[in-house]
Amino acid sequence: MEDGDLAYVLEIENISFPNPWHEVTFKGEIRNRRISFPFVVVHKSENRIIGYVIFWQVNEQVQINNIAVHPDFRRMGVAESVMLQILDHVRKQGVLFVTLEVRPSNLAARSLYRKLGFEVLGIRENYYNNPQEHALIMGKSLD
Repeated sequence: MEDGDLAYVLEIENISFPNPWHEVTFKGEIRNRRISFPFVVVHKSENRIIGYVIFWQVNEQVQINNIAVHPDFRRMGVAESVMLQILDHVRKQGVLFVTLEVRPSNLAARSLYRKLGFEVLGIRENYYNNPQEHALIMGKSLD
């Protein structure tokens, strides 16, 4: 992900989430390459950005911070493919554990994460706004 990708990323972000990240947040992730790994997903035949993912890696742990796919390309295995690639990549880098937060009401995401072997580890109370909702903390061991 680069600054030039942000118009497309923000479009996907704004139609995907009720409380979307702001442009400055994405710019911060792009500039924090020491621990932040922001990537876009480009559709080969259409040569357009159809999704993105941002994760942090600190030593042997990874936190998936944001992942979204444009609605026109959902339910086609894009998010699953991206997550599998990330999990494989970080496992090869020695990562032992991956976490993420998800809204309990986001049934599609929860289903995908369960399919990939993530388990609910706990709850962050009142984590989300618009609407107010707790977050499920999910994690997966890679060892």
